[in-house]
Amino acid sequence: MGRSFGSQLDAGTIAARFVAAFTKQEAIDRARGWATQEEREIARWRAIVREVLNDVPDSEACFETLYQHFSQPDAWRCDPDTEETLSRLSSQGYVLGMASNFDSRLKSIVAGLKPLQPLHHVVISSLVGWRKPALPFFQRLGTVVGISLEQIAYIGDDYDNDYVGASQAGLHVVLLDPRGQQPIPGTQRLRRLRDLLG
Repeated sequence: MGRSFGSQLDAGTIAARFVAAFTKQEAIDRARGWATQEEREIARWRAIVREVLNDVPDSEACFETLYQHFSQPDAWRCDPDTEETLSRLSSQGYVLGMASNFDSRLKSIVAGLKPLQPLHHVVISSLVGWRKPALPFFQRLGTVVGISLEQIAYIGDDYDNDYVGASQAGLHVVLLDPRGQQPIPGTQRLRRLRDLLG
């Protein structure tokens, strides 16, 4: 995408810049107490694109194109275990949902990805007003599903946002940690998503 808008940056430079720009935006959100909204999420991604692809003559057009691209289901892929895992859990009577730090684009993305069709609920940070790991985000999960937080089994892949945040909110948490790198009990670790079925 950068090339199509005139960037001369190589992939390695872009990757390093992305990490730095993303980390900077995380620090801004942390300082704001993890409060968010649709406008904040758009501003966040606009700032990241501008910092990463800073040699693009028309950064706004580049941002808009990228933003639209990632609103399409075919721009995303699911873990290979997703379809079987969610389908089997749903057939066993579990109420399934997704809780994500994202924006309203996620609704159409989820609707367009076949492996995610068993999901009953989609909770999106920009619509809730709080990002993970903020406590109000996790409290909203219980409200949406209509059960207490202690009845929710929460599976995530980010140690700080998912594992720490959900644990502090009182949910039962399991971390998808394929390489076993995080300091958590083995009983709270999944190597593969399909291990949930065991």
